[in-house]
Formats: sequence, C-alpha cells, structure tokens
Amino acid sequence: MIVCVAANPSIDKLFEVERLVPGAIHRPVAFVQTPGGKGLNVARAAHTLGADVMATGILRGHAGKWLEEALLQEGITGVFAWAEGENRSSLSVAARAASGLTEFYEHGSELTPSVWDEFVALVSTLFEAGRWFTISGSLPRGAPVDGYHDLVVSAKEASMKVAVDTDGERLRRSLTGGPDVVKVNAREVAELLGVPAGHRAECLAAAAKLRELAGGLGHAGIVTRGAEGVVVAGPDGALLEGVLYERGRYPVGSGDAFLAGLVVALDRGSDWPSAIRLALGAATANAEAPGAGKLDPARAEELAKRADVREA
Repeated sequence: MIVCVAANPSIDKLFEVERLVPGAIHRPVAFVQTPGGKGLNVARAAHTLGADVMATGILRGHAGKWLEEALLQEGITGVFAWAEGENRSSLSVAARAASGLTEFYEHGSELTPSVWDEFVALVSTLFEAGRWFTISGSLPRGAPVDGYHDLVVSAKEASMKVAVDTDGERLRRSLTGGPDVVKVNAREVAELLGVPAGHRAECLAAAAKLRELAGGLGHAGIVTRGAEGVVVAGPDGALLEGVLYERGRYPVGSGDAFLAGLVVALDRGSDWPSAIRLALGAATANAEAPGAGKLDPARAEELAKRADVREA
C-alpha cells in the first residue's frame, strides 16, 4: 500500500476559456473540478495506475465533506482529521488561444496545534514496515514548520519508505529526516540551494546535492525540468537523466503524477530506469488530460515505453 499525505488539500478547479482577457467576463467552455492539493493528486494518479492507496490529510467543513465523498467516488479510501473552517480552493484557467495556465491558489484557514497533533497521531496508525509513504505540497497555516520533518522521522522509524515533494523551509527541514526520495523541480532546488539550476549540468549537481542532504547513498535526489525531462541522483550512486518527447496542454499535477508513477513502479519492484520511465509516462499522460492527477493508465504505460532514460 502507498500512503499519501495531503496535509493541505483543496478543491481544484480548471476553467477552459477561448481567450483570457484581464478585466473581462469569461464563460468557460469546459470545466473540471477534482479533489486536489499535491498529496491527493499523487493518490489519484497512483490509484489510477493500479496501486493500493490510502489518502490522509486535514479536512474542513462542507468543502471537506465534498472532498471525502469525491475521493470515495473515485475509489480512493481516505482517513482524515477534521478542523474548523473550510478547505481551500485552487483555480487554473487554460486559454485555448494560448499555451500555459493562469493559476490562483488560496491559503486556507489557520490550523490549531491540537488538530495537527490529532492528525499526526492519525497518520501514525497507517505506518507499516515496507510501505511507501509520500508527503507532498504545502503545510496548512498554523502547522509547525517542522511538521513534515517529524512525519519523515516517524515514518522512517516505522521502516516506511518515504518520498517527499515540497519546497522552501519545509523541504530544508524534511531533508534532515532522511527521506528515501526527494523530488523537486528546478526552481525549487535553485531556491533551496541558492545556486542556478537552469542547465543540465547544474541540475545534475543539484540532484546529487539533494541526495547528499537526504543521507547520501541509499537515498535519491530528483530534479524535474519540465519539457527538458528529469535528472536523478540514484540511491546506488548513479546519475541518470530521462526525457519524453511528448507534450500536453494541462501540465498542472504532472509533477504529482511523476511522483506517483515513480513510487508505484518502485513498489512493484522495478529498477530505477524503469521507474523513471513510468514516472515520465504518467506525468505526460496527466498533461494530456484536463484535471490534475487524472490520466489514462494505458496511455501512461504506452508513453513510458517511449521515454529515453540513460546514464548522465
């Protein structure tokens, strides 16, 4: 089973319009609404790829009830702590007349320390040696800045395999807990390390540094580069790079689908090159379909076969 933490979930909405004009009224020509936030995107993509998944997070109010019911309708089981207020919403707007997305993300209500403690206790009941445990996205306001670090440490003590995808100070502190896998994008790693990460060589060096910060050999550092593919400092010391020459119009959630594909493959016992191929296939399949974390599993497998993964 793969346990997916979504501490700060949201209702994700995608509006598609003919043309985005500042100050104008827009009538969407297409609309998708899904349970979101990075952790739930990972859970959805991993479930779609055939994994046994358990989602966990903090839900609030009517929005939280909708999130729980929508996940169940998708066949995703969840165990959640409940807090006062409402879960946040995130809006992405895709214009058919142009590439790229315009995005709006709410912060969400502030959390009380007692709810965070309740959430941590709840998550600990899901620990089981050998399971994969993913931590993705932001912390809710009011949660301790060491929140993800503490979850990494607790999961590792329970012999879980841990993958982290976050940013900023949350990422910096999480690394000291020794996660097995750290996946970030080029912008996030540049911010973390204070170095440029625009070119291949810079990203390879950054991936190796991530691996070192997470504990060295036995751990993996991954830097995704959007259309340029991905570079990986593998747990065996190897440096790998992968690319898939396919593009999609809906990139939101592709990083989450990448992590889902990677962990699903590793959970099945795949080697690292094969896992990177499925990760790239899942990320690209996600970008081809509206709605974060939504993908066609057969398409993901087909695309994975086309991915080029080699030693860097």
